[in-house]
Amino acid sequence: MERFCDELRVEREQRAVSIETICAVTKVSMRHLQALEAGEYDELPGGVFRKGILRSYLGVLGLEEAPWLERFEASLALSGEKTTTTAAEWAQFAENVRRTRAQSRVLTGKRWLGVAGMFALLALFGWLVWTLVAHRRLEAAQPTANVGAVQTPATTSGGGGKSNPR
Repeated sequence: MERFCDELRVEREQRAVSIETICAVTKVSMRHLQALEAGEYDELPGGVFRKGILRSYLGVLGLEEAPWLERFEASLALSGEKTTTTAAEWAQFAENVRRTRAQSRVLTGKRWLGVAGMFALLALFGWLVWTLVAHRRLEAAQPTANVGAVQTPATTSGGGGKSNPR
């Protein structure tokens, strides 16, 4: 029986798919794909990432996942690589997540302060524009002193304001 990694590489070569193509399509690093094909499972990231890399690899080749994942798990067990995660490791993971979220909450508070400042500036800008537009409308609506004056015949004649009775 061939090793799992050898069977995987043979399947890829039979389909004439280069490892560079798999790397480009899956966005998985070249060293991880090479470690998968070489059976160097300790070079792969642990947990779900390891299975995710294999699933992506299988997807590019068009292979069915279920039987290959079972064989991968068996190959991991034979190599002495740990396949299950203990409760202590999950607790450590949860603690890391909690710690990271606590740090991001502090940054989120500062972010809201920036958002509030931007809204205040936007409101100030809107008020200034509104005031400018309203001021110009008021100026346009007010008549000037010479435009609205009505001239009477007394003011247009050169008689000094006296009428000439004849």
